[in-house]
Amino acid sequence: MRLERVANAAAAAVCIGALLYAILWLQQGLGLEPCPLCILDRVAFAVAAVVFLLAALQGPGAFGRRVYAAVALCPLVFGIGVASRHVWLQHLPKGQVPACGPSLDYILQNFPLSRGLDLILRGSGECATVHWRFVGLSIPEWTLILFLGLSALSLWLLLRRASPRPF
Repeated sequence: MRLERVANAAAAAVCIGALLYAILWLQQGLGLEPCPLCILDRVAFAVAAVVFLLAALQGPGAFGRRVYAAVALCPLVFGIGVASRHVWLQHLPKGQVPACGPSLDYILQNFPLSRGLDLILRGSGECATVHWRFVGLSIPEWTLILFLGLSALSLWLLLRRASPRPF
């Protein structure tokens, strides 16, 4: 197996692992309901997982590897933005935290997509609440770390010279 295939498979496994951890442990096990920003992070992980998995299964040449890496960067950069916003909201002083807003379902049903996305990205009081920490970091902080690491891997795949073929 070429190094690129292994890297893409590992990245897909990280994305899928993050999704499973969020759904099976945090949501089902601990009973934590995801806020709208968490749901957007999940979407970004899911899209990136599909791209990484397709790249791992296909094992494209140098040009295809770069295309997959560039496409994978799109949801990852979006995830970095969403997770950064979430971390920022969690570090606001209590008096500056926005009031709780409508649910994601309500926003998507009653607003156009551009307005709904704007409302979601502004965040609300529920997004600023820290419900869980591991080694002193909250869920959005861990999510940001994962997005940054996966983005670094995608950049490496994008900029790496092609590995020589055996024949």
